Amino acid sequence: MFGKKSDSGTSSAPVQKPVAPASTALSPAPAKPNPPQDAKPAAPVGGAAPEPAPENKISDAQMAQLRALSGEGGAKKAPESKLEPKLEPKAEPKAETKKPSGEELLSHAEPEAVLSTKGGATDSMTSLRLQRARNRIWIDLREGIDLKALARMDSKAAREEVSSAVQEIARFRNLDVTPSELEQICKECGDDMLGYGPLEALLERDDIADIMINGPDTTYIEVSGRIQRTDIKFRDNQHLTTICQRIVGAIGRRVDESSPICDARLPDGSRVNVIIPPLAVDGATMTIRKFKKDKLTLEKLMEYKAMTPSCAKLIMAVGRCRVNVLVSGGTGSGKTTMLNCLTRYIEQGERIITCEDACELQLQQPHVVRLETRPPNLEGAGEVTMRDLVKNCLRMRPERIIVGEVRGPEAFDLLQAMNTGHDGSMGTVHANNPREALSRMENMIAMGGLNLPSSAVREQIASAVNVIIQVQRLRDGSRKVTHVTEITGMEGDVVTMQDLFVLDVQGEDEQGKLICTQKSTGLRPKFWDKARQYGVEQLVLDAMAEAFDT
Repeated sequence: MFGKKSDSGTSSAPVQKPVAPASTALSPAPAKPNPPQDAKPAAPVGGAAPEPAPENKISDAQMAQLRALSGEGGAKKAPESKLEPKLEPKAEPKAETKKPSGEELLSHAEPEAVLSTKGGATDSMTSLRLQRARNRIWIDLREGIDLKALARMDSKAAREEVSSAVQEIARFRNLDVTPSELEQICKECGDDMLGYGPLEALLERDDIADIMINGPDTTYIEVSGRIQRTDIKFRDNQHLTTICQRIVGAIGRRVDESSPICDARLPDGSRVNVIIPPLAVDGATMTIRKFKKDKLTLEKLMEYKAMTPSCAKLIMAVGRCRVNVLVSGGTGSGKTTMLNCLTRYIEQGERIITCEDACELQLQQPHVVRLETRPPNLEGAGEVTMRDLVKNCLRMRPERIIVGEVRGPEAFDLLQAMNTGHDGSMGTVHANNPREALSRMENMIAMGGLNLPSSAVREQIASAVNVIIQVQRLRDGSRKVTHVTEITGMEGDVVTMQDLFVLDVQGEDEQGKLICTQKSTGLRPKFWDKARQYGVEQLVLDAMAEAFDT
């Protein structure tokens, strides 16, 4: 065995010495003759052996392969080592790269999604990457920015400061985001810290009528009379509650566990209602009745086919000639919008006082005093009700009193004002038709505990209210003026009225839109003499003439 090795000039003693360590390193095969033969040239420590060098390189490669098999040596394992290194490097680098980067988790979790929908998997990976970047930036931004210094800046400078801070964090963290994605994150962070967070995107849209937030993960909007869900989400319930507190805090109100319900308004006059846990079980809930940037007028309502030009002329005359008006309708039917349109025809020199729970009316006249109710404080004191405001109006020398929404005993005080020289007063009431509006007024007066007989209350209503404008949201989502009704007096215990305009629903087209026709009855209104005094009798005549044109 060792004859060939002895020709190289090395003695048998130095050859046998490295055999023992080689056999101990490969303990599974100590008795095999091949390992000593391979190990013999691997340890020429004492002498120089130029010939065994090539065999020494082969032995080192084999040793490296054997040691890579986690101690599994032997002559039988050697051929398997050609396959196992191909499998091992694929598994081991994945396990190593998952832990430090955290992004291999995406590639590891995506195979099933790639098989089902390739585009969906890519979108999911992008959204997860962006979400990680958002979270990292938000944590650093919240810990590093000076909120007090930010509060002293104007809106534009503060947003620029937040944007520069976000870009600096992205560079420092070396985040994997594109310039457009970074710009989007800058805007989101600016909205969170200086605005209304995710709501800013919805508030900027002018085609939305209502925003309904049912917890941090569910948001609905109403567009063109139809309710649809959006992808707007909040980080968690605390994030949504913070936005709610920011909105109500801007007008000096609060919402917390001790006072979980609150009515508020946005700077543009949009009405906001907030209710939070424990009353809202699924998280904070907020409803926003959003106003359009371009104020609605009777001309635009005619473009939307909410009324005919003849009906619009009659409503113009009603607004100008100082008749007492009730706008009746259901929730979201457009009562406040109609009231805003009516007030455009009030003369510029009249003194107008408005009373509302949350100021929504947007009057264009110069002489307007706006009053707002106040909820009780933490001790339950300091509440100012609508009835208190209406009573106080009578001492403020008003020419018209406008109540945003009549919903309680203040109905009696409003009727008193209408009957004591404050002609042209207006208000809104929830009812499905003009007859029910009168019944609602009667019931609200009874809520005050005045113990008046029903006949006296009805006489008060018949003498105070002149015209009822009924608006309704139809099942196809459109809003229409369904009735313009005039109260003519009393017959026994019954309040008599006559319809001046009536909406006739004739059917439905192929797109699901209702086919409606608004018709004039041709009846002469009882306020004709007053219309002639204010010079708007021609508008009334034109409105009446429609009934006789056909």
